[in-house]
Amino acid sequence: MSQPQLSIAQHYHERTKYDPETIAAKNKGLDWESQPIPFKDYKVGANFDLKPYLKDDSQAFTTEPHKSWRRLSRLLLCSYGLTARIETMMGSPMYLRAAPSAGGLYPAEVYLISRGTSLLPRGLYNYQSRTHSLVHFWENEVWLSLQDGCFSHPVLEKTELALVITAIFYRSAWRYDDRAYRRIFLDTGHLLGNIELASALTGYRPHLIGGFADQKINDLLYLNPDSEGAIAIVPLSDFKEEKNWLSSPTALPSSTQFDYPEIPDGKLLAYLHQATQIEVNGNRQVQQKQANDVEITKPRDDKYNFPFCTKVSTATNPIDWGNQTPDGLAPLNLENTILKRRSTRGYNGANLTVDELKALLDFTYQPQHYINQGLDQSPDYFDLSLIETFIAVSGVTDLEEGCYYYAPKAQELRQIRFKNFRRELHYLCLGQDLGRDAGVVLFHTADLKHAVAKYGDRAYRYLHMDAGHLGQRLNLAAIYLGLGVSGIGGFFDDQVNEVLGIPTDEAVLYITTLGRPRMT
Repeated sequence: MSQPQLSIAQHYHERTKYDPETIAAKNKGLDWESQPIPFKDYKVGANFDLKPYLKDDSQAFTTEPHKSWRRLSRLLLCSYGLTARIETMMGSPMYLRAAPSAGGLYPAEVYLISRGTSLLPRGLYNYQSRTHSLVHFWENEVWLSLQDGCFSHPVLEKTELALVITAIFYRSAWRYDDRAYRRIFLDTGHLLGNIELASALTGYRPHLIGGFADQKINDLLYLNPDSEGAIAIVPLSDFKEEKNWLSSPTALPSSTQFDYPEIPDGKLLAYLHQATQIEVNGNRQVQQKQANDVEITKPRDDKYNFPFCTKVSTATNPIDWGNQTPDGLAPLNLENTILKRRSTRGYNGANLTVDELKALLDFTYQPQHYINQGLDQSPDYFDLSLIETFIAVSGVTDLEEGCYYYAPKAQELRQIRFKNFRRELHYLCLGQDLGRDAGVVLFHTADLKHAVAKYGDRAYRYLHMDAGHLGQRLNLAAIYLGLGVSGIGGFFDDQVNEVLGIPTDEAVLYITTLGRPRMT
């Protein structure tokens, strides 16, 4: 076939766009008989119960190993633990977790790999969120295989524990079909945001690895690659012991595929995932060179500076999360917020204040302002230089209605459209009242062509995880401030750019709505 103009990641993005002319035909009913269970069971393996270490008894956790068990237990609970049980009309209850997931489908699984410590014998563990426990399903040496699969990433030389995030694709595809790939990686980004902040609560420092040999990591965890795949690897170091470590690349490129066959609906997700993998070609020197040649992302100027636009400073005092713990860890108010977070189901249409909007942006994009509160001043992302932020303001006191570009380096909003977009936002968000009634609707975007040129088709993974990570910080800041917040992964893609004046090169990745919650 003739060479397509778009890479497979760009082709996937075009194919999975929602359009007003075709969305009705794609909106099929759900087969409730085949609804996936969002938990993975292991029939064999030693079980480590983590629940006893959550008890509020400070005297019981002053010595090792109890203190170490407590920090690991809290880390996992705040990252992906169960936070609520809701009865349903279907008979089986719905369990909510610390990290939000589209449709409550929770495609992610969390594994723990131990090099062999006084806390955890070497081997492979799966986090069982339903029982808040670890199942030790493989007991042999595995760390060398992890290093091999991560191209000898330097962080793995100095660490003993690593989380591996995987995705069970059908859990999300059952409802969202091929577009589920977007939501899977947004959900993983939410989880990575929780891991970052939960680590600050428990004395860990997470190191993000997105560039790895997929097949080797899948084989290491004994995954069936047709149904489950590794998504991100997060080695854990002790926060107090690694201040002088050199930063290492979080993202590596894959190949870029332009020559692909016609792919039928229902097969596009699987094809893209295979295409975005980093293959093991037998030439280790080539893989190592690839790892060494990727520059660590450096700060850049804000991308857009529209001529003659109105500019509004967002500089503000940081959100006060409370006092650090005696050990210098993040305030407990952050933990409480993570565990009580819920997606808002409706807004009352009332205005936010401009100070609230500034505070939300400050916590999400200016982590260096929170080092005195025990948070990481430079958390790992894959490449934030690829992510842009646009904000539709419908109801913010002392801020003119319209669409703004947020310039994080300059810390200012730059207005590009002058209009109240409530009616249009209702339409763009597929008729969801959340878009209409929110005071602020925030859009994360990226130039796909540029991202693919830098990281190959694997860039599609990185972009959505980074957008989800930012979205989770917005989530938690909003909840702490008493605001409502909800992410939206379904929208009319092209129409968003057209209506709001967002440059056409910017592909919309994710929408976060913010407003005053409606009392029910």
